[in-house]
Amino acid sequence: MTTGQSQSQHRNSPPTPAHPSHAVRARSFDAAAAQYAANRPSYPPALLDAVEEEAGRPLTGARVVDVGAGTGIATALLHARGADVVAVEPGEGMAAQFHATLPAVPIVRGNGNALPLATATADFLTYAQAWHWTDPARSVPEALRVLRPGGALALWWNTDALDVDWIADSADRISRFFGIDVRAEQSKSADRTDLADPSGRLRFARREVRWSRRVPVDTHVANIGSHSAFLVTPEARRTAFLAEERAHLLRTFPDGVVEETYDVLLLVALNA
Repeated sequence: MTTGQSQSQHRNSPPTPAHPSHAVRARSFDAAAAQYAANRPSYPPALLDAVEEEAGRPLTGARVVDVGAGTGIATALLHARGADVVAVEPGEGMAAQFHATLPAVPIVRGNGNALPLATATADFLTYAQAWHWTDPARSVPEALRVLRPGGALALWWNTDALDVDWIADSADRISRFFGIDVRAEQSKSADRTDLADPSGRLRFARREVRWSRRVPVDTHVANIGSHSAFLVTPEARRTAFLAEERAHLLRTFPDGVVEETYDVLLLVALNA
């Protein structure tokens, strides 16, 4: 599946409110799978280049397990790179959307805490916007079990480039809406690889890749609304905020085209 901004947050930018449970937020994606697939950003080719560099081997021809695959945004890139990919996804709605988008790629139901895969069968285990939905006390041993010796665990998240003024302003509005300091949370967690593995069993290399995409304002607003923080917010309140946000954005981008800028946070650890 596919936030947050960090291991402690949701798949790319907005934070999650404190009151909905982790499980409720995770399940919220199933009803919004089509919205997620249509509006979420992908990743730049330079990200997969960085994965290969840190792993010391190409993705082409490698056995790759993409966990929390969601609608298949990252899986499609791995498949196009020439990897032999199998996807793992817990959500019924997300898995159905994945199958409609990538019918030729195998997908199995499961999650990173208990992978439905044989031991020592993967060259790469990838988590795009998904590791933070796992319990590292369980998902770390599972990753080490499924990876072959020398295999690589690669975790990545699109994070908002908060040094871009309009993105920082939008983050401030989201902060006020949820009562959370988005900038402080992102700054606090971005440099901490210990959040990915509190046990310290893994030695992560850390990379960042900046990229951007130009999309219609309605795509950008739908992207915001596809995050679990908003999906679990009452519809009337969510709709009102997104309408206000659209109006703010049109004042900044009167031509109706938004340039989103992301820093992809990449963590790679090898199975020694």
